[in-house]
Amino acid sequence: MIVDIHTHTFPDKIADRAVDSLSNKAHIVPHSSGTIDGLISSMKTAGIDISVVMPVATSAEQVVKINDSSIRNNEKYYDNSTAPHKVLSFGCMHPEFEDYKNELKRLSQNGIKGIKIHPVYQGTDIDNTKFLNIIDCAAQNNLIVLTHAGLDVGFPGIVHCSPKMCRNVIDTIGDFKFILAHMGGWENWDEVPDMFTGTCAYLDTSFSSESLEPLSDGYWDNKDITMLNASHYKDFIHTFGSDRILFGSDSPWTDQRRSVEFIKALDLPANDIDNILGQNALNLLDTTY
Repeated sequence: MIVDIHTHTFPDKIADRAVDSLSNKAHIVPHSSGTIDGLISSMKTAGIDISVVMPVATSAEQVVKINDSSIRNNEKYYDNSTAPHKVLSFGCMHPEFEDYKNELKRLSQNGIKGIKIHPVYQGTDIDNTKFLNIIDCAAQNNLIVLTHAGLDVGFPGIVHCSPKMCRNVIDTIGDFKFILAHMGGWENWDEVPDMFTGTCAYLDTSFSSESLEPLSDGYWDNKDITMLNASHYKDFIHTFGSDRILFGSDSPWTDQRRSVEFIKALDLPANDIDNILGQNALNLLDTTY
């Protein structure tokens, strides 16, 4: 059983444009069309049973529309699907969305498992009061909160979600279902063990292993971006335990098949690999397959 906790899709009519725009902004190669059908095709190649889609609202006005789409997609691609490869969508939230209490309650009542926030795209520090209020309300509604963590490849030098800021969230809110993407803080990995060991935080593996796949536009030439290798991963797993690590690919921004192969190739006990690739996510999502 393999669960990819961190993927992205876009509505069919804008997927080409969205993937092209984001790819050019980050100067990296996409690995699927960005549609749900494209994700399912990738899952078949990678042997992934469930992919969890993480929508991002870049404005408050998008929140309800995106969440409505997530509810509909879950009915089609998860709840009522008999296909071997299922897609489960989270909801979204934006720090400027004023009616967050009712919207988070609505998501929970409609079976949504969690929300995705992206402080960098949304231009607000994660430990800002607006996000803290949203996260606290999400926790009260038993919703998972998955956040982009660390720097962002498309926004060089902009910091809205450092490990210290994420630790401030934990210290303020307390114990809740909190997933820090990109192994706890993209390009801030040296700070992660001190900040999150022994906390409620889960780390997902998305967009953190081996190396970037740059476009052939020369942007990444002579730039030093160091991703995590197998040795780094084993150190993280030894520190946090295999029960706090969730497999994620960040598809379409990495190749799901190669992401799975990277985890399988780690020199770890089979039970640890099983935990990371699927069992931890199934437990956290409180779902069966």
